[in-house]
Amino acid sequence: MLTTLVVLQALTIVIGVYAMTTGFSLSALTGQSPPGGPTESPQEESPPVPVVTAGPVLAQLPAKPGDGPLPTKSTLTRQLTRALGDRALGDRVGAVVLDAVTGQQIFASNADAAFVPASTTKIAVCAAALASLGPDTRLSTRVVQGAKPGTAILVGGGDPLLAGPSAKPGYPKQASLRSLAARTAATLKSQNIKKVTLSYDTSLFVGSAKADGWKPSYIPDGNVATVHALAIDEGRRHPRFNAPRVDDPPRYAAAAFAGLLKKEGIAVSKSLRQAKAPAGAAELGRVDSAPIYALVEHTLTESDNDMAEALMRHVGLKEGQQASFEGGAKGVTAVLQRLGAAQGVAALSDGSGLSIRNRISPHALAKIIAMAGSANHPDLHAIASGMPIAGFSGTLGNGRRFTAADSKGQVGLVRAKTGTLNNVNTLAGLAATKDGRLVTFAFMADRVPVNAEPVLDRLAAIVARN
Repeated sequence: MLTTLVVLQALTIVIGVYAMTTGFSLSALTGQSPPGGPTESPQEESPPVPVVTAGPVLAQLPAKPGDGPLPTKSTLTRQLTRALGDRALGDRVGAVVLDAVTGQQIFASNADAAFVPASTTKIAVCAAALASLGPDTRLSTRVVQGAKPGTAILVGGGDPLLAGPSAKPGYPKQASLRSLAARTAATLKSQNIKKVTLSYDTSLFVGSAKADGWKPSYIPDGNVATVHALAIDEGRRHPRFNAPRVDDPPRYAAAAFAGLLKKEGIAVSKSLRQAKAPAGAAELGRVDSAPIYALVEHTLTESDNDMAEALMRHVGLKEGQQASFEGGAKGVTAVLQRLGAAQGVAALSDGSGLSIRNRISPHALAKIIAMAGSANHPDLHAIASGMPIAGFSGTLGNGRRFTAADSKGQVGLVRAKTGTLNNVNTLAGLAATKDGRLVTFAFMADRVPVNAEPVLDRLAAIVARN
């Protein structure tokens, strides 16, 4: 009992110190605003201080990555080889474990073969987004003056998390259609305009709204929406539920915006048409998304397919390509080449990993994750901090992962991105070994008979135990 009390007291002190040094609060975890906190207003501006990226999270770890000795190769090889022989994985499996600091390969089995990555595709896309766009960049949704007096155009900025009228506050804080309407109405009233003809512009994204390799059921089942530059609540009819997705996300968003303008005292004509905003048009209102680093963390933790597709298109644009599936893939590949991490990224058909045509090697994924934990790539740190924590958060905190006897002992000690499609299970992430060495890993199987998730958890647990 005395030992337990001492441990609890020590834990309380550690949490207190952490809270004081990081600004930790319960509201930060729950995504709720504290009582009496500021409310959103038409005049609300971006924070006057620079946005702090996720970099310092890893910088404050008590042990520097690489301080501890590498795990014994013979022991790790024996245990992983035995686990990789599990028939639940099927007959096509790849695995790799890398030292995060040196890049030294500690274990490999088919590490350079190209596998269907499923949602671990998001690791490559998010790394490219951070490196190309910058972690503090925000996505803007605007309303501009039309070509004729008394006209306004809602311009989609490629932010699928734009919150509609019935959305509840969450994390990261979303740009709000309601705020956009209030700001636009305030500008119009200052110009003595009480009625407008509203149009909407979705021209930022081009090409097909569905990727090659998607199952026909993905959109009806709510796995993803058709991809457009203008959407609210990721194309969901009800923000809290994945399905159903609306048939025409841009028009649905524009209609919701028209309703909000009316509530602000601006009459809107019944006609609602798609139109291209004139170059250099005067801005009537604007709202900005959370910074890219927060969008990346959200995308990885929640495995957000819609956000991943948007990020891929923005990378395409930044890299001089079209904002399409094809242009986004070219942009992501170009960024990874600059990072020295393109080898092994053999094919990209989408950003979410829903496409069965994507091909990435285990070594490529583990290398990108190692870069995210490196002091040489501070812009990529949100990859590491966005990874789900085994047994606690995101797709590893759903009550189904790391629950078996051979993996539950490593709950909280593994951070990894999951990937799941029919006959495909993947897991790529990082862990500190028992001696404090930071290592990255990727385990991939794309001929799985039924379900190999428990085996992947066991493989990651073996890495963390060694």
